[in-house]
Amino acid sequence: MPEMRLIDAINRALHEEMERDERVLVLGEDVGKKGGVFGTTEGLYDRFGEERVIDTPLAESCIVGVSVGMAANGLLPVAEIQFADFIHPAFNQILSEVARMRYRSNGAFGCPMVIRSPYGGGVHGALYHSQSVEAFYTHVPGLKVVIPYTPSDAKGLLKAAVRDPDPVLFFEHKKLYRMVRGDVPDGDYVVPIGRAAVRREGRDLSVFAYGLMLQEALAAADEVSREGVEAEVVDLRTLRPLDEETILASVERTSKALIVYEDNRFMGYGAEVAALIAEKAFEHLDGPVMRVGGPEVPGVPYAAPLEEWFMVNAAQIAQAMRTLAAY
Repeated sequence: MPEMRLIDAINRALHEEMERDERVLVLGEDVGKKGGVFGTTEGLYDRFGEERVIDTPLAESCIVGVSVGMAANGLLPVAEIQFADFIHPAFNQILSEVARMRYRSNGAFGCPMVIRSPYGGGVHGALYHSQSVEAFYTHVPGLKVVIPYTPSDAKGLLKAAVRDPDPVLFFEHKKLYRMVRGDVPDGDYVVPIGRAAVRREGRDLSVFAYGLMLQEALAAADEVSREGVEAEVVDLRTLRPLDEETILASVERTSKALIVYEDNRFMGYGAEVAALIAEKAFEHLDGPVMRVGGPEVPGVPYAAPLEEWFMVNAAQIAQAMRTLAAY
């Protein structure tokens, strides 16, 4: 199995899916000759040409709206929103058309499409290139929301998303693109959407995270392990549909739960995971369900010291682990 970066695995998945099925096409801002601002679509234009790798205007509502029309006419569009911060102009298209197509047509029409977008902070992107927007879209029935961490997952989950008969939002943490490396199986495979993965086994508490926060949680778990606290770390991978079985089984094993996410703590995605555990695993709990999330400010600051203050890190997570383990 070759070692790849996260960005390479995403690029490989797009190449393979476009080779496999001529209905698959890619559209978005600068995805063509430039290969995307991060390089995720590099080489696709040269291989598949301008009819299947389409540079669009700077109009996110148009990108998603055109993709809906493509999907309704038998194509399998993969729409890229250059930064998740800019997805908001397309919110009405995603909410009112993409998510509701199958429901409003009583199953007569689906909307098989993928919306890819880099999200997250820690890259000095400031307010308009650092947002975590996943909670908005996990609220909407009819959408699937995926955030991979490992390169093998990124490839397998993106392939699964392209082949899914319903719309999938595929968020990629931009700081992980060239930071995370891992073995990626050769050939065709998929990672099923809707299943979490236990990345580290432990007995004292369960930690649930995704994206960049999974990396920080694993580092924190290694730190507190030297103090005798063994944390189980679960990679959610798919935020909707949520793998309730894996989450509840982990809490039953450890009796304590900590949820970590980069977004603002108030009303962030972790609140739903906390509610699930409180409702369905209450009798197994030996302590409060805890969360670690971003501070209550409107955006990620640009100045390096302030950005560092905003971002959830391994030290904060480790302290929360200690507090919960000692409860």
